[in-house]
Parts: sequence; C-alpha cells; structure tokens
Amino acid sequence: MSLPSLPGRRALLRGSLAASAALALPAAGSAPAFARSGRPEAKWGVQTGDVTHDSGLVWVRSDRPARMIVETSATESFRLLQRRHGPLLGPGTDFTGTTRLRGLPAGEQIHYRVRLADPDDPRRSGEPVTGTFRTVPARRREGVRFVWSGDLAGQGWGIDPDFGGYRIFEAMARTDPDFFLFSGDTVYADGPIQATAALPDGGVWRNITTEEKSKVAETLAEFRGNFRYNLLDEHFRRFNAQVPSIAQWDDHEVRNNWYPGQRIADTDGRYTEKSVDVLAARARRAFGEYFPMSTLRPGDREGRVHRVLRQGPLLDVFVLDMRTYRNANSTGDQTVDPQGILGREQLGWLKRELARSRAVWKVIAADMPLGLIVPDTGEGAQHVEAVAQGDPGVPLGRELQIAELLRFIKHRRITGTVWLTADVHHTSAQHYQPSRAAFGDFEPFWEFVSGPLNAGAFPASALDGTFGPERVFVKAPAAANVSPAGGYQFFGEVDIDGGSGELTVRLREQDGTVLYTKRLRPGLVGQ
Repeated sequence: MSLPSLPGRRALLRGSLAASAALALPAAGSAPAFARSGRPEAKWGVQTGDVTHDSGLVWVRSDRPARMIVETSATESFRLLQRRHGPLLGPGTDFTGTTRLRGLPAGEQIHYRVRLADPDDPRRSGEPVTGTFRTVPARRREGVRFVWSGDLAGQGWGIDPDFGGYRIFEAMARTDPDFFLFSGDTVYADGPIQATAALPDGGVWRNITTEEKSKVAETLAEFRGNFRYNLLDEHFRRFNAQVPSIAQWDDHEVRNNWYPGQRIADTDGRYTEKSVDVLAARARRAFGEYFPMSTLRPGDREGRVHRVLRQGPLLDVFVLDMRTYRNANSTGDQTVDPQGILGREQLGWLKRELARSRAVWKVIAADMPLGLIVPDTGEGAQHVEAVAQGDPGVPLGRELQIAELLRFIKHRRITGTVWLTADVHHTSAQHYQPSRAAFGDFEPFWEFVSGPLNAGAFPASALDGTFGPERVFVKAPAAANVSPAGGYQFFGEVDIDGGSGELTVRLREQDGTVLYTKRLRPGLVGQ
C-alpha cells in the first residue's frame, strides 16, 4: 500500500538526511576515519525526546569526559545557527547527557548538531553528529503522524548483522513520523544475549555480543550496558537521529513481571541481588540516562515515567507507568483493590489531565493491555501480570481501577480516547463495547496492540469479557518464541488528518506492509 501524500512541513528529503545521518554515526567500537586522536567521540549517535511546540531534549553519549555543545539551524547548511552549551558529561551519568532546547519555532523542521569538546581545552572537539526533528505544530491543519511499538532484543534475539540488524526501524522511518512512541520493554535486562541461537530450519542466528549482555543485569553498569547494546545497531541510531521518541518502561527494563517489594527466590541462581526494588532503582537510573525524558532527567531528585505530551490541537499523549505503582501480582479476584496497576496518585493524575485536555484525540499509551489475559508464569499459572484475570464477570482485582477510570471518562464526557499498547508480542485490534460487557458503565473505545520490534513472537492472548472486547484483527504465530527471521515483527502507525480530524490506525509488518487499517471519526463514540 502506498503512503498518503505528506503535508508541506514534511517536504524534507529524507534520503539525503538518512545518508548524512549514516555518515555521522560511525559503527560502535570502531574509530571513524576523520577522528583526531584524543578528541571526544559520539559513537552512540544522538536522539531527541519529549518534543513540544517550542522545545525539545537532545541526547548524546561521549566516549570520555566532554562538554556537550548543541548547535541548531533552520537548514542543513547551518549557515545561521544558535549555540547552546550543555552539561559536562562524565562517569556519574555514564558519559550521557541531555540539553534542553527552548524558544524553537512551532511546526518547523529543526536541524541540530552536537559537538563534544575537551573540558580542559574547548578548542579540541570531535566531529559533530547531526540530527533533525519537527516541533509540534501550533495549528490543527498541519496534522500529526507517529508510530509505536515495543519489545526490543527479547528472548535472546539480538542484533544479527546477517539478518540486517534492527531493520524494522528503517520501515518505521519511511512513514516519516513526527515521533516514535516506544511502548516499553525498551531493553531486556533479564535476557542475556548469546553468540548464536538455533533456528527451526537448521540455520543459525548470530548475535553481536557484549560483556554486559552476557548475563542478567544486576549492577548499574550492567543495566547501562543493556541500553548501549541496542545503540550498536546502525538502523536504530539512524532512526534516533531522525525521529524524536516518547519512551515508557515496562518489566524487562528490570526483570520479567516484576512488581514493587518483590523478592527473587533463592533458587534463582542467576541473581545474587534478591531485592527487585534495588534492581529497579538501578534500572530506572540507567533508563533516565539513556532516553531524553522531561520528567526523568539525571540528577532529578524525584522523577517519574508517567507524563502527558501535548502534540498540538489534535493530540495529547498520556504516557502511563503500569509498573512502578502496582500492587503485587496475584490471582486478581479481590473485590476491593484501591492500589491496582496504576496506584491512586497516578490514577488521580490521569483523571485530572484527561479532564483538562482540549485535544481532539487523547491517546492513552499503556505499557500493558486491558482485556488481554497475561499470566504471570513466574509466580504460577493462577497469577496475572496485567489487568484481565480471566473471569468474564464483574470487575475484580486490577479491573476495578480500570472500571473506575472508564466510568470517569464516560461521566465527564471525555471524547477521543484511544488505547495503544505492546507487551504481548503480536499485533491486534480490539473494540470494547458495553453491550457485550459484564461492566457496562463506559463508552465504547478501541485498543490497538503492536510489537515486537526485534524479539520472540508469541501466540495471541485470550480475551477477558469483563469490558466486552471483540478482537476484529490479529496476526500472531501458532508457536511460541518465533524468531525475527520467522517474521511476526510489528509496528503501528497513527495518522491524524489536519482537515477532517480523522484518526487512522495502520498495523504494519516489519517491512512496512499494512495488515489492517481502522479510521476513526472525531467526537464520536461506539465507532
């Protein structure tokens, strides 16, 4: 299927940009030909995050202590530029850092380059690394397009150069998105990467390996190494230089199916550190160091993953954290459950922000699905990991909190809510309808699932009837842990038309092929 025509502000020639980005991002582990001895290098590329109509965060990592300097321009030539001095990069943040750009023009393409200067001699700097991004439009007619997915380097399927590495990022870049919603499991800190893995057809998957990825992550250095591992992929680095991210986390940034207060069984010999809270604190620090996030910057005393990103008159993105504040995984049959999967404080925040939103569409970015049953295999077959617990009757356990939220959305007459998620390693579309549900005090809505990006694919999850979901599309393998070589790698695209306000969701395969399309009209329910 051909892509729709692009609005005027997307007229940038992406081919030339991709070429320049590729030159600017040398293969990790090798010194670029133009590097001068003793000067800082940015081998891990650049990225931007949490971009607004007049600001954005630029990220870089140096190979040694350096001062971060960011130059911006309206053109690739950088004939007229603005220069901003950023932080000193050192071991305290694993030589990563972000610089906030302020006072940017709305709805415009911003070109930037990052220089790393010797802190003792600013005249000695490495070659600049370039990137670009679009600021959020101030006017509705400019439209919004973005992509989403999750689950990267899971189940031991890492970067295989013979397969083409993380080539799904090239397909996502071709849709020319305004941003990428990275829907959790951004790394697999609990998933070691071995040199080879056997494929069903007798072939061999050959991973790039690193020391930090040879075991489960426990130390801060090992968690940091998990994020660096993904940046070894040239497609990922090039994508980061072109497309801003909105990142959220789920369980594999720490450990499979974790929850606060959990203790790792003594019989699990992979871990010497048994406190999941200790592991989570280290993972959270590394996560904040390796993604440019407005609410979780290195050095902040109190940071958080949940936040709302306002993307102009057409769209607000509500990023949830369904991991940090949840209660313990259980059978999910409680008749009273005030903490739930979000915690009371985050639930209150979400209600307030939804009620004050004036955007046409309110995308709720959930790192776990609502009506799909996700068992906690580590705790036992009867425990549930997400919201749905398999009983199609009245809400119980964590479903009680979701019922409270859905009721609030209905009674406050909040329109345009769409749920996007990943986590389950297949792609699907579910329509939730009160006439089919055991709990009916809500307005109909859609939930779209995508992923994995580069991980094992799994069969479709069963549905729980409490909120009346109907699966109108699904693509998933029949077997568990199908490798990326076997297909079933997915991403989703959302395109909001600036004229009609219609929101179109496309579920796509690894090469960009459209599998399913759904068009939603603004201001309506039950569609």
